[in-house]
Amino acid sequence: MKIRIEIFFVIIMFFFCWMVLFTRFPVWWKAIVISLYAGIILSTVARLWLQNRPVAKTLLWTCLLIFVPVLGYFFYIYTGQLLFKGALFKSKRASDRELFETLGKNKRPVEVPAMLINHQRGFVNYLERVTLTNQSQNTRTKILKNGEKTFEEVKRRLKEAKVFIHLEYYIFRYDRLGQELMEILTEKVQEGVEVRLIYDAFGSFALSEQDKRKMADSGIQIHPFLPLKFGWFTQKFNFRNHRKIIVIDGKIGFVGGLNVGVEYLGEDDRFGFWCDTHVLLEGEAVQTLHAVFLLDWKYVCGDTLFEDPRYLKPAPVDGDGLVHVVASGPETRDMGDHFYAMITSATESIWIATPYFIPNRAIMTALRVAAKKGIQVRLMVPESNDGFLTQYATQSYFPELLRAGVELYTYQKGFLHKKVIIVDGDMATIGTANMDLRSFHLNFEVNLFLSGSGSIHDLVTHFEEDLKECRRIRPVAFYKRGFGVKWKESFARLFSGLL
Repeated sequence: MKIRIEIFFVIIMFFFCWMVLFTRFPVWWKAIVISLYAGIILSTVARLWLQNRPVAKTLLWTCLLIFVPVLGYFFYIYTGQLLFKGALFKSKRASDRELFETLGKNKRPVEVPAMLINHQRGFVNYLERVTLTNQSQNTRTKILKNGEKTFEEVKRRLKEAKVFIHLEYYIFRYDRLGQELMEILTEKVQEGVEVRLIYDAFGSFALSEQDKRKMADSGIQIHPFLPLKFGWFTQKFNFRNHRKIIVIDGKIGFVGGLNVGVEYLGEDDRFGFWCDTHVLLEGEAVQTLHAVFLLDWKYVCGDTLFEDPRYLKPAPVDGDGLVHVVASGPETRDMGDHFYAMITSATESIWIATPYFIPNRAIMTALRVAAKKGIQVRLMVPESNDGFLTQYATQSYFPELLRAGVELYTYQKGFLHKKVIIVDGDMATIGTANMDLRSFHLNFEVNLFLSGSGSIHDLVTHFEEDLKECRRIRPVAFYKRGFGVKWKESFARLFSGLL
């Protein structure tokens, strides 16, 4: 109901604007219209103040609402502000909690690996308490570096499917790679395997209606996440599903940074070589990853597949550490908290690789303080990003980090897209979430948190290999950048919350 009222107000405001500027109605009519407009704005400002947000954000939105006619209100409701009222994704939040609480009823006690020190044990216990999902000791993980190795493994595992294949992607292109996967999936459908695909309506915007029909005609059940044509009416246009998930027969899972497209194989001239990381899962944690997909499936089409026990049947294997699948989204908004808790648990080192570094103030403070305490803090980002705003917004944080002693590296070989945090060489997170405000507040994401796992050694090795392809940013040279570059950084940072 609140959403409909806000949209009605937007329409009314545009009508008021047209009436005042482009008609010859009597002045007293226009005075009434302006008074009604002022009433809507002032009531919105009053509700905004009652939410007790950070002072800077409250003042910013107050100024936009008052001094930017109509457009200020438009941006207010279409950039996620109604989340503070709990009006968006309410049904999804309730459904997610119900399923994860059901899965947790049969939860077995988890033993924290003996090699973890006290601060790291604290982080593991933190995740256990605050997330709805369970940690698993009965899961194997395998790190897959870059697209060629990842999709080679994906294709092999897809061909072995017997019962079902469930896929969820932010970007799914019907290019050479997409067609190769479709051929495999079509063959599996013909063998009697159930195939379901969720694609994000914005990220997969290039997926044509003809391509979608081909998939549907081949027997693949396909649905978009938050269709764009309804986004303006639901005020969810700015929220996207950034997850990349494959679940095969409930026994095999894939998650990480790679979407489906030839650029992820390094075959796009614009990006060149593509540096990324994915993970293969086997065992108990696949059940949790699958639950994330099944909840999204219910959200996009209404089917409650998780009521069928064959879709959530656990398949434990012998593991070598703790594996925790953690989903986040605009209905929870807590991935930033998990990153902060992990960073502050460090005693020796913090290594971060991310394509987009636009952190919140808490994480910036944690990194600065860690570096000043003598903890080795390394941040790896691309030399050139895929957009003006993301490029310069990321650079705007460099001066503060350099002054604190953080080591900054820019990847030279191609585009760095991996999303990895490694703490003390014994804990790591890898998944779909970037170190940016969009991943923290607006996107649906899913990450693995690993503790005491042998896969962490592979992540460390890959990080060190990628460092050889980087240029270290030195403070003296960086501070000599021109006024024009500094202006671009400051301008881009204004849009940090939307990038």
